[in-house]
Amino acid sequence: MYTLELTLRSTPFPISIQKKNYDDISRIYEEIKNAMEGNASSPLIHLNCEKMNSKSIAVLYKEIIAVQIYEKSAIAGGSKRPGFSLDV
Repeated sequence: MYTLELTLRSTPFPISIQKKNYDDISRIYEEIKNAMEGNASSPLIHLNCEKMNSKSIAVLYKEIIAVQIYEKSAIAGGSKRPGFSLDV
């Protein structure tokens, strides 16, 4: 399971969605990244979560200040630590 996490301006908590397929989450990541560079045809992005089908959100691109992808690991029942780490 892959998680895409958005950090929004003036919001202390991130927004996240989960997808099973890396290609799906990567496509959304690229779309958001391009929009943050000013190449969006619409000011909104609509996101849906595969893990929780009822979880859906629309976000203004101009409010996104960071986006990241990380993989939820089955090892030890936890998840891979988001962000960048020196741990191997």
